[in-house]
Amino acid sequence: MSLQKIRVQRQDFDAAAEGAALTRGRTDIGALVSFIGLCRDEAGTLQALELEHYPGMAEEEIARIVAEAERRWPLLGVIVIHRIGKIRPGEQIVLVVCASAHRGAAFSAAEYLMDFLKSRAPFWKKEHRADGGQGDWVAAKDADETALERWRPD
Repeated sequence: MSLQKIRVQRQDFDAAAEGAALTRGRTDIGALVSFIGLCRDEAGTLQALELEHYPGMAEEEIARIVAEAERRWPLLGVIVIHRIGKIRPGEQIVLVVCASAHRGAAFSAAEYLMDFLKSRAPFWKKEHRADGGQGDWVAAKDADETALERWRPD
């Protein structure tokens, strides 16, 4: 089992510091892959994205997804930080860091985690429009569901 860090928080995160803390004093890690998801401005129409979650349930589901990734790949460490609250365009929303002895496992696990976080983690997103208009709750995208298909066992 790898070292895990799972957090849901309002405050921003420092991706470099998180990765450095994960690898500090470790000589068994040969690859560290990180992904940072940012809030887009949707061609200037978005003022902010508000993320809500069900406390406890979100962390539990993320831990389940991480445990599945650890069963599939030889991971030595995983960090998942997901922000909640009002996030403005250009600000960080999510961090996924996967450590392994080899790059293939780290890349695959990071991509797997993001695909499942996008579609299975219990977060709700509401748009706040730049023009002051009523924003919508963001619906799941077909592309996110399609991305999961490649991870299903044959």
